[in-house]
Amino acid sequence: MVITDWPESRARFARARTSLVGGVSSGLRAQMRPLPLSFDSADGARMTDADGNRYLDYMLAWGPLFLGHGHPAVVAAVGEQLHRAQAFGAGHRLEYETAELLLEITPGAERVLWSNTGSEAVQVALRLARAATGRQRFVKFAGHYHGWQDNVLINYRGADALDDSRPVPTSAGQSAAAMSDARIARWNDLGSLERLLADPANDVGAVILEPVLANSGLIEPAPGFLQSVRELCDRYGQVLIFDEVITGARLALGGAREFYGVIPDLSTMAKGIASGFSLAAVVGRRDILGLALGGVVHAGTYNGSPIALAAAHATLATLRETRPHAHASALAATLATGLASAFARAGLPATAHAVGPIAQLVLGPERPVGVEDYLASDFAAYDDVLEAMAARGSLGLPGGRWYVSAAHTADDIAETVAAAESAAAALAGARS
Repeated sequence: MVITDWPESRARFARARTSLVGGVSSGLRAQMRPLPLSFDSADGARMTDADGNRYLDYMLAWGPLFLGHGHPAVVAAVGEQLHRAQAFGAGHRLEYETAELLLEITPGAERVLWSNTGSEAVQVALRLARAATGRQRFVKFAGHYHGWQDNVLINYRGADALDDSRPVPTSAGQSAAAMSDARIARWNDLGSLERLLADPANDVGAVILEPVLANSGLIEPAPGFLQSVRELCDRYGQVLIFDEVITGARLALGGAREFYGVIPDLSTMAKGIASGFSLAAVVGRRDILGLALGGVVHAGTYNGSPIALAAAHATLATLRETRPHAHASALAATLATGLASAFARAGLPATAHAVGPIAQLVLGPERPVGVEDYLASDFAAYDDVLEAMAARGSLGLPGGRWYVSAAHTADDIAETVAAAESAAAALAGARS
């Protein structure tokens, strides 16, 4: 069956636009094709929209639902906590019990600092790094996403700009003063990083990176790259921060630390640890995180929410017990192969690959090996693919990511590949 219209979603979106800015709660959702759909329920690997259509979900709420929708252990833990108390604004046992569990599964981590979102966690990690080193600036890599705040929302469009390490704004209204702390290196280019770190005039106190460049093409680090970054930070005295908002507890139980065998000084985590409840963490070295009690301000009314921590404890305990990472990663690899084959048979240039339980579809003749390649891909054609796939009951994300959860099955992947074959044939026919 091919869905041809979404009347109730369309009506809800029209109504939302009369009160809600843009009709959405987060700007990127406005990019969804054929329109920002409205959903009423979800379970496992599927969601049901306002028109009663059922979809296989590879968005997973933009990443957090690695266990799938409505996992029984998470639902039970949250329900039990709601009956006890919804918030304290004070200490409670789930703060340390969940911290102990997170430390147990995260190699090399000594302490946990709770926060609410990945964006917040990045900001406190950078603040701690400045306090630890006495240096003001940080290096990020082109194309890596670390939240929407002014000092980190710095991504380039076009290869020429990548030759300049100075930041360029991404958003209207962005503070030029806030951006002045950032310097930009090329992903998988050690020389560009070392030039920045070795120059004392740059005053660099931290290096922050996505261990896998998930936000711009799902580009892995070159063999040995992360270890070399670790060695450069040790040589020149910078705090190394892994932004594991996407990869934490998903790439492996211990995240990229376990997957690649490299231990940063600090890691930020969020999406994978609390099954859709608002929770983030900074984990890492005791001496650096301890600065939060020695002059570094870290505050937040909702920090250590018992509801979010109940969800996190259940999520992490379930992941530790069931270890679904190999299962989900194998399904993601199968999905990527199937998507690539479907478009190739239809004569449409596309590539797909997977890293752990994440698949990436790119409309273009070559798999991206750098940010420039990814930015040169055909995003308009990919939007057409998203719409055609949604009409056939499978939902992916703008930009090409397809998250696979522990709740997906081999039959689900086969269903989605069949949908891709149908979608690719329809798109090829429309072009001919």
